[in-house]
Amino acid sequence: MSLDPSQMRPPLTSDDWRLVGLDIDGTLMHWGGSISDAVVEAVEKVRMCRTHVVLATGRTIIGTMPVAERLGIRRGWAVCANGAVTVRLNPASPGGYDIIEKVTFDPTAALELIREEMPDAFFAVEDLGVGFRVNREFPMGELDGRQIVVDSFDDLSTHEVTRVVIRKPDADVSHFDALVRQIGLSDVTYAVGYSAWLDLTPAGVSKASALESLRRQLGVYPDHTVAVGDGYNDVDMLRWAGTSAAMGNAPDAVREVAQQVLGSVDEDGVLPLLESLIDPDRLAMM
Repeated sequence: MSLDPSQMRPPLTSDDWRLVGLDIDGTLMHWGGSISDAVVEAVEKVRMCRTHVVLATGRTIIGTMPVAERLGIRRGWAVCANGAVTVRLNPASPGGYDIIEKVTFDPTAALELIREEMPDAFFAVEDLGVGFRVNREFPMGELDGRQIVVDSFDDLSTHEVTRVVIRKPDADVSHFDALVRQIGLSDVTYAVGYSAWLDLTPAGVSKASALESLRRQLGVYPDHTVAVGDGYNDVDMLRWAGTSAAMGNAPDAVREVAQQVLGSVDEDGVLPLLESLIDPDRLAMM
């Protein structure tokens, strides 16, 4: 059987490009909402070394763009909504981006099933480029963009969406995980957060699926991919990457799938990995 050339694993040369997928919250960004100057500088230098630095996040486009601006990334790509939306950063476009891929699903069944189990939960569906339509307002700072409170619960499922968010303050993560398995949400992909937070995306969609699409589009070899994250929604991405690293603040289940474990986000644990991707010879040629 002949090998697909895209699956071959040659050593990195001076003419090759890398693709680096970076989670934002808990990886690049401290819990207080800041990204250190040292991380910003390192990301810039990595990008100068023939590397596609792709922000890969559960955030909306609206929540991702200020981070890209902070990092000085004005051209390139970003994976948002846990892989359901991929954008090309373009300062000439309205908002600074163009949507190049969007995967949607009908949220009706998922909303109805979870509502039966948790009728008092907060529910939201993403309104792409605007914010979210919600059954009631989420606490301040938890959702990016505008929150539009719908007149009735059925209004949340009037059309296909990229993402559903469910929040239940008095539920623990293990209950969410058990709930999803119990009600058999086989037609969507789910990611459970640190707290009582559940993200639903279209079937088969993840940060990994979106990054793989970009990898093929950009012609990057599989072994020349890197991923760093700290959350359950990063597990597939870490398994996908040729080189993977989990943050020290990641749960055990996330750290176990990564090839290496870095320091915590509050001590800029991502820095050593970023610095390892900086090639002085390439910088000297700039």
